[in-house]
Amino acid sequence: MNRRSTRSLAALSLVAVAALGLAACSTGNDRAGASSSPSASTSAGPTGSITVFAAASLQQTFTTLGKQYEAAHPGTTITFSFAGSSDLVTQIQNGAPADVFASADEANMAKLGTSDLASGSPEDFATNVLEIAVAPGNPEGITGLQDLTGSDVQLVTCAAPVPCGAATAKVESASGVHLEPVSEEQSVTDVLGKVESGQADAGLVYVTDVQGSGGKVDGVPFDESSKAVNTYPIGVLQESQDPELAQAFSDYVRSDAGQKVLAAAGFGKP
Repeated sequence: MNRRSTRSLAALSLVAVAALGLAACSTGNDRAGASSSPSASTSAGPTGSITVFAAASLQQTFTTLGKQYEAAHPGTTITFSFAGSSDLVTQIQNGAPADVFASADEANMAKLGTSDLASGSPEDFATNVLEIAVAPGNPEGITGLQDLTGSDVQLVTCAAPVPCGAATAKVESASGVHLEPVSEEQSVTDVLGKVESGQADAGLVYVTDVQGSGGKVDGVPFDESSKAVNTYPIGVLQESQDPELAQAFSDYVRSDAGQKVLAAAGFGKP
C-alpha cells in the first residue's frame, strides 16, 4: 500500500469516529430534552391536597370543577364537604379542618371574617335565585307564592339560618305573602329531596336545584324571587394547610372555565 492510500484510510477513520461522536451527542441531547420537557397532560401549579367546604347547592358544579382541576393539575386532590352554609360555618368555628369555604350567601361568609377564620378577602363567584319546586307535571297547579298558602298544600322550606331560608324570608317580606311550611330543613338539598320523594307538594329551592334534578321535579318561577338574589362568595381559610393550592382552586372557580360550568348549571354572574 502506498503512502497516499495510507493517508486516505486514516482520514476516513477520523471522519467515521467524528460521525459516531456526533450521533452519540445527538442521542444524548434528545434524551435529555425528552426528560426535561413537561408532559402534555400536566399544567404548572401547586400540588397537594385540600378540603373544600361548600354550600349544598354547589354539590354538582363543584364536584365537576374538582374533577376538572385534578385532571388539569396532576398531583392534586380536592376533597369536598357539602352542607348548609350555616352548618359549615359552625363546623369551621369548632375547628373542623378545611382549606376553602364557598358560601351560598355573604352573611355566613361574614361570620368567618368576624371570627378571624378567613384569610384575606372572599371573592364573589356566582348568584342564585329561588324557584318553587313541584312534582313533575305540577299536579297541584301551583302558579305562584300565593298558591303555597293553601292548607291543602304541603310546603317545605329551608330554616331561617340557611341561605335559602333567609332568601325565603326576604321574598315573604317583599311580596306580603305569609308562608307556613310543614317542615323547615337545614339545607336546600333536603328541601328538594322531600319534593322528589313526594313527602311535600312544593318546596322553595334555587333555580339551579330544579335544573340539576334531572326531571325529578318541575320548577315554577315567580316574580318576587328577584327581591332575594343570593350572592355566593369563596375564600381561603386562615388554618389552611396548603394556602397556595387553596387559592389556586378558588381562582379556578372564578376563572372562565369555572364560570362556564356554573353558567351551564343555571347560576348567574356575581
